[in-house]
Amino acid sequence: MILVRNLRLEPGEDLSRLSAKAAKKLRVSTSDIAECRVVKRSLDARKKNDIHYTCSAAVALRAGEDKLLARFAGKDVCAYTEPVYDIPHVEAASRPVVVGFGPAGMFAALVLARAGARPIVLERGQDALSRKAAVDAFRAGGELDPESNVQFGEGGAGTFSDGKLNTGTHDKRMFWVLREFAAHGAPESVTYDAKPHIGTDVLIDVVQNLRREIISLGGEVRFGSRLDGIVAENGRLTHALVHTAKGNYTLPCTRLILAIGHSARDSFEMLRDLGLDMERKPFSMGVRIEHKQRDIDLAQYGRERGELPPADYSLNVHLPDGTSAYTFCMCPGGKVFAAASETGGVVTNGMSYSKRDGENANSALLVTLHTDDFPGEGVLAGMYWQREIERRAYNYAGSYRAPAQLVGDFMVDRPSTGSGSVTPSYEPGVTWGDLHEVLPEKISSVLHNAIPELGKKLRGFDAPDAVLTGPETRSSSPVRILRDDSLQSSLRGLYPCGEGAGYAGGITSAAVDGLRCAEAVLRDMQNE
Repeated sequence: MILVRNLRLEPGEDLSRLSAKAAKKLRVSTSDIAECRVVKRSLDARKKNDIHYTCSAAVALRAGEDKLLARFAGKDVCAYTEPVYDIPHVEAASRPVVVGFGPAGMFAALVLARAGARPIVLERGQDALSRKAAVDAFRAGGELDPESNVQFGEGGAGTFSDGKLNTGTHDKRMFWVLREFAAHGAPESVTYDAKPHIGTDVLIDVVQNLRREIISLGGEVRFGSRLDGIVAENGRLTHALVHTAKGNYTLPCTRLILAIGHSARDSFEMLRDLGLDMERKPFSMGVRIEHKQRDIDLAQYGRERGELPPADYSLNVHLPDGTSAYTFCMCPGGKVFAAASETGGVVTNGMSYSKRDGENANSALLVTLHTDDFPGEGVLAGMYWQREIERRAYNYAGSYRAPAQLVGDFMVDRPSTGSGSVTPSYEPGVTWGDLHEVLPEKISSVLHNAIPELGKKLRGFDAPDAVLTGPETRSSSPVRILRDDSLQSSLRGLYPCGEGAGYAGGITSAAVDGLRCAEAVLRDMQNE
């Protein structure tokens, strides 16, 4: 096939037009093209009076591809080979165990199942539909279920998020992950959009479809099953200790992929007590910031959105004192929502549905924190700092309502008493006040200095009636579980994996790390 780059599409112009545009660039007739498939589509909004899509297409000619390629020496036309991801087949008596059924664990289990390894998945939370019911009840003011919530359950924390599939790499594994998302119910656009997006409403169906395939291939998914301990002999894993509502049991296990996510704090403590090699890891904390989506559209497009998608942004600033802040997980047309997993703590996050048609835009506004910023000693000091801030927020609000403050008030250290033009979307509601009473001075001072600078990069970002809701504490894991070149931890047979282990940051990078760990397990199984 031939890759044709820099094909222009106007907003609203159908993708089917790419075939004619590619034919023109290749100087052939459209009848010479047997197949034309979009490979990449990105929105170019650098010039407000010339907003358009730039696309790349993979083209198959009916004949003469080599001859045509010889005529082109430029970067816009070259040979194209679709990445191939091969999964070996294994024959082994022992079944690998995967702990956690978020993106890392789910894709690790999918690869193992397709390889014939019949994995056993242990997930402390519930299936997607039961989990959604628990999450909806909590957001409506009900009780928090510490075992099945926004952080724990089928699909992991990413299920209740914007469903962004940020790529950042051309690894063949990434291509395969995106194809599998599409094959299991995500829109085909996730395979070619520069900023792929699924949406929580669609992602709930996708993760169930992935689970069904794993089971159809001989795998098991055991919900309500929490890893409570590990048994080892001579430095090698032999058993997993599993807790369920019906009782505890011991599971023979010599290979375990540990994909527990960044919020399994009891698991981190268990692993520390076991003596597993771990280290502190830099991470970030801050707040959520909300604006009217229309205002973001006007700032980014210079006009009403019309046929364009809801505008997004990605901002960062490095301050003169060496500190830095940035936006993360921006959710166009989305909501801020409750993401707590521990009783007596408030945690915020952001989400969007597939249509991204909400009134507000929101993003995490985070401060980069280094390991020497953490109060206290020990490998879990960052984790305990997170918990302290979350509990402070709960005590300040007196409930799971989140503390909130207008940007204008935050900048002059004045408590807020209500909203302006932006109505906060956080459920189960906000408690207006002063975020300085909740956030550590290290974080609030950096935000105070960063917000005006970010306002210079995006008009209206520092608008006085923009809403800050906090705290945002779970952007990434505060620890890293060390692993060697074989991807095993200091305990042989244990494979730390994904975001919770400190090797990913987001849905797709976690899924890719799940593939890497599954590959490592399969190599070990082949060497039996």
